[in-house]
Amino acid sequence: MGMSRKGILLLNLGSPKSTSVPDVRNYLREFLGDERVIDYPAPFRFALLEGIVLRTRPKKSAAAYATVWTPEGAPLLVTTEKLRAKLEKVTGMPVITGMRYGTPSCEEAIQKVLELGIDDLFVMPQYPHYAMSSYETVVVKVQDELKRLAPNLKYHVLQPYFNDPAYINALVESAKPWLSKPFDKLLFSYHGVPERHLRKGDASKAHCTKVKDCCYQASPSHANCYKHQCVQTAKLFTEAAGLRPDQVEIAFQSRFGPEKWVPPYTDERLEALPGEGVKNLLVICPAFTADCLETIEEICEEGKEDFMHAGGESFAQIPCLNDQNVYVNYLAQRAVSWKPSHH
Repeated sequence: MGMSRKGILLLNLGSPKSTSVPDVRNYLREFLGDERVIDYPAPFRFALLEGIVLRTRPKKSAAAYATVWTPEGAPLLVTTEKLRAKLEKVTGMPVITGMRYGTPSCEEAIQKVLELGIDDLFVMPQYPHYAMSSYETVVVKVQDELKRLAPNLKYHVLQPYFNDPAYINALVESAKPWLSKPFDKLLFSYHGVPERHLRKGDASKAHCTKVKDCCYQASPSHANCYKHQCVQTAKLFTEAAGLRPDQVEIAFQSRFGPEKWVPPYTDERLEALPGEGVKNLLVICPAFTADCLETIEEICEEGKEDFMHAGGESFAQIPCLNDQNVYVNYLAQRAVSWKPSHH
């Protein structure tokens, strides 16, 4: 038996090829056509997408992407590439990136794994929290590609790390420069999900949104509960950073469509906070490991404008972990301590 060759696969959401309307439309078609993102029956999903969403949204999204695009390309892809290069350097292992939508696709990533002769793979989804529409969809996609292209490859999947003390410390460390200056409130803004997704992920069908303060009452359903995991990250961060519970608040952003999403909504809170005496606001977005459209355009541009317009005085978004050394080292520790397991 020869030595096995280890490698790391970094996974994230993806971005359109360019800010052109056709490229954005193609990207949205793939993204919103995912049954784990819009989990309606296929004929409804198709009618909604082709009949309504893809007629108007690509133009709006293309304009939004144009405000965040960099000379090197989409911020998410640029940051992931920087993280990849640093992680490769620190671990000495080959690191490949794959995106759930757009390029490099999961299929292309697995082809690359095979070309490099990797036979023992650590799959690292860049999602600290478990959600059907983020963590689950990218893991299932990669597992499907592995089954198809490399059925005998050994692999191991990084589990959601929302409550890993080393991750929390990395997050707090990255936020220190902002927390060291005076502020009135720290708002945790997480990507939203429809409330229905929480109930769908609860195998007991008796806990999520059914029990009072369900996120705070112990339940096996928390293993798959996005909201509970977001609440935990905020709680652990607050404790580790030495903040008082009344200095922090949680909200959810990026809602889409008419149904009820997990409240409270970030945009509504940003408009209300100045009236409640919060003039100096910090926002942190831990559901995203890399700054992207949702943090740069939705929070730093639109969110800031709403908050200041409502009477706020200062607003800052604490950058995501991106390719900061604390995060590179966190992922490297996980990669080095990983015990390879057969799939």
